[in-house]
Amino acid sequence: MQNDEGQTVKSLHNIVYCSRAVHSVDKEALEKIITTARHHNPRFGITGLLVFGSGVFFQWLEGPKDNVTSLFKMISADARHSDVVLLTQEDEFRERLFPNWDMELVEAEDISAVLEDAMHEATDPRQKDTLSNMLRELNKSALGPHNN
Repeated sequence: MQNDEGQTVKSLHNIVYCSRAVHSVDKEALEKIITTARHHNPRFGITGLLVFGSGVFFQWLEGPKDNVTSLFKMISADARHSDVVLLTQEDEFRERLFPNWDMELVEAEDISAVLEDAMHEATDPRQKDTLSNMLRELNKSALGPHNN
């Protein structure tokens, strides 16, 4: 397939997921995750975005299907993640959304809007429950200390 400039556009596979970080994930652990991704992802043609806030990971991965799927399986098995929820998985003929980001960390002060959108769009009841629980815990921790 070709874009408007006549360049060939390859099929890209993308996966979007969210997960809860285990308590041991601190700034140092997060930096290690990003460093590892920046080292390995270019070799496998993977680019993406990682948002981390309020103890929740939200990540967009894009690249060749086999490579993105393998990476997602490794992330799902990683002990630093719990309650991994696959939000979307698609094959598209388009240019990369993050062509220069082997993995970019975007810190988020509040990730609740992302989780709410994901919960409303999820079709799997188990995913909806997991996302709802994450939101409930997030709201307790975010609102609890301020309401003394």
